[in-house]
Amino acid sequence: MTQKIALVTGVGRTVGIGAGIARALAADGWDLVLNYWQPYDARMPWGVQPDDVAALCAELTDAGARTWAMPADLADPSAVERLFVQIAQEAGPLEGMVLSHSESVDSAILDTTPESFERHFAVNTRASWQLIAAFARQAGPRGGAIVALTSDHTAFNLPYGASKGALDRIVIAAARELGGQGISANVLNPGPVDTGWMNEAVRAELTALQPGGRLGTPADVAPTVAFLLSPGGHWVSGQLIKADGGFSA
Repeated sequence: MTQKIALVTGVGRTVGIGAGIARALAADGWDLVLNYWQPYDARMPWGVQPDDVAALCAELTDAGARTWAMPADLADPSAVERLFVQIAQEAGPLEGMVLSHSESVDSAILDTTPESFERHFAVNTRASWQLIAAFARQAGPRGGAIVALTSDHTAFNLPYGASKGALDRIVIAAARELGGQGISANVLNPGPVDTGWMNEAVRAELTALQPGGRLGTPADVAPTVAFLLSPGGHWVSGQLIKADGGFSA
């Protein structure tokens, strides 16, 4: 049988959640299309890691997965269409998709700018809807599985939290509307995972709220995603799942 192919978005750094998910999927026998956008990383505190995408592709290839690295600026309304044309030409039909990309810049009700608000919704919400629609249009008779990463952020992270809340509704709608095609769709909240965005005060505060006494890692989150993309996970659909080490409890 042809090996299954999954798209994982937001895979610009080897320490990110997307990279951890890609490793778990490679171990489960998936071939992988990795989407990233380094100009976003350049705006973030951690900066661009120019060799990380190539290093991750080499690691996944050594693990037995075919890999394709495809940059795309998901703030551009035409980016998803171009990305799926490239996927069709170079990789082939997808059976799995993990939306782990995000625009995330903290701001509150009184200091959020219209430009920031619109960019968050363009990347986190509109592009995710476009990706889901494009995935459904190219899906074959075996259907597929979609997992999108979300967040409970609200106060003082307004555009990020609001755009993720809208994403939740889109994914749950996809579970209903696309179920007839054999496509499952779920939202996964990983809780606080430090991939370079926490300072020492935030790290200490959030660690104290974890029942297990430690923050989550990409490797903690990835197995749940891999299960949801597996044949055994396809009966789970339309759910908002918290794989956060008990943080939300």
